[in-house]
Amino acid sequence: MAPWSVRQLYYECDEKRPRLFDQGLSAFLFGMSSPDGGYVSAVFLPDEASAPLERAALDDRRALALLAPVYSANAYAWSQRYQNCNQWVAETMAMAWGGTPAGADARARAQGWLRDQAYAAHEFRIAFPPTMWLAAVIPWVHHDDHPPEDLAEGVYRVSMPSSLEAFARQRWPAARRVEFCRAGERVVVRQGWAPIAEGCRPEPGDRVVILD
Repeated sequence: MAPWSVRQLYYECDEKRPRLFDQGLSAFLFGMSSPDGGYVSAVFLPDEASAPLERAALDDRRALALLAPVYSANAYAWSQRYQNCNQWVAETMAMAWGGTPAGADARARAQGWLRDQAYAAHEFRIAFPPTMWLAAVIPWVHHDDHPPEDLAEGVYRVSMPSSLEAFARQRWPAARRVEFCRAGERVVVRQGWAPIAEGCRPEPGDRVVILD
């Protein structure tokens, strides 16, 4: 893979299957933002964390061992039935930092290690649980991997960027987080773990850049 590129899981809509995709960093960042603006955060890990994670992600045998055949945007973090892009990253962290092997049970072993390390998925709470079933018409949203007790309470436990960042911070206290956002001609840069508020509104300590 070329320098300054990103390896990511994405859902191939035409083929109806997930794939790993290598993309140049500039194209990746450009694709993440709408014409009106957007948010990007990056976590900088210490060398003892970043080096094994890079090796695991770039090793096709190991990376593909963690790739599930069926994608679900709301994949339950503790099931191997489906997977979303953030769950693949979480399991790659487990393979890199926990030394879980790349066999047929790679995902189960990775999830077991994450549980042992107190990884916590993001909890989506639906105010009116019956509305969850309206998502049944969306092909990349599923319910049958989530525990019945969670569904009854209107809860989805899903790996998201916030849960990945929290786990990296928990395991590697020296990690640093930087977030960028753009709103029109204004760019806000923040160093720290508190996310920038909606509307890309700066707070004391943030750097503000006005684009020409």
